[in-house]
Amino acid sequence: MDRAQQLSEFLKSRRARLRPEEVGVGNFGGQRRVPGLRREELALLAGVSVDYYTRLEQGRARNASPDILDAVATALRLDGDERAHLHNLAQPTRTRRRPSRPQQVGPEMRQALQALTTVPAYIIGRRLDILAWNDLARALIAEFPALPAAERNMARLVFLDDAAKDLYPDWESKARDTVSNLRLDAGRHPDDPRLASLVGELSLGSAEFRRLWADHNVRGKTRGRKRFNHPQLGELALDYVAMRAPDDPDMTMMIYSAPPGSEAATTLLLLASLAAPAVSGTADLPARNTL
Repeated sequence: MDRAQQLSEFLKSRRARLRPEEVGVGNFGGQRRVPGLRREELALLAGVSVDYYTRLEQGRARNASPDILDAVATALRLDGDERAHLHNLAQPTRTRRRPSRPQQVGPEMRQALQALTTVPAYIIGRRLDILAWNDLARALIAEFPALPAAERNMARLVFLDDAAKDLYPDWESKARDTVSNLRLDAGRHPDDPRLASLVGELSLGSAEFRRLWADHNVRGKTRGRKRFNHPQLGELALDYVAMRAPDDPDMTMMIYSAPPGSEAATTLLLLASLAAPAVSGTADLPARNTL
């Protein structure tokens, strides 16, 4: 998980997706041998020298200013998550700190999770570790208490558990979102050895993960809709919203719900009746993740 290499590959991937006609750059310099913009064209759009942009893309430019990074981000047409990812990757290594301790779900977050008795909800942390859940999330997604602590991870469930493709009818979309979330985490914590170990394990275990990881797409958890295929209740589509913990930017509560009176809302009531009455779970993950 070398930061300079991540920066280099990310910039190359974003440059490759742009076309000259999209950004108003003339086709100078003869026939194109690679997709997307040339470095010279990107440097022109960003208002920096070709030499400087080349060093930045190769991970050799130290202490790039926020203004230059913003100019490059604008030239590459990065969205908000991609722009933040670029700033994270381009920061000097000495400013990045390794996550030193396992994340703990605070009493306020735990109380809020336990209060959600009619909708599935769970708390996700660094590396997409599943830290806590309520009964409906357990009944809908996975029997979290039965899993070893190291396997309570959304990326592992999506790519290494065969049941995931049955659970998510739109598995490809779920897989892309999962990898994009993990990429964003890698930008925030490029020196996290447990994250590097997880990426290595997923790369060895899943060709789909390797393909999606190579795209360098980044996307934060916000809101949207997911379809589920429950083995007893069939298919239901739920809206989700991500609520970040106020005291930990790497901890998010995911809440799924359905419009009142909808078929999905009725299915959620049936799911609640199937869920065993158990206290919401929490998981303090060990210092090392191994399956």
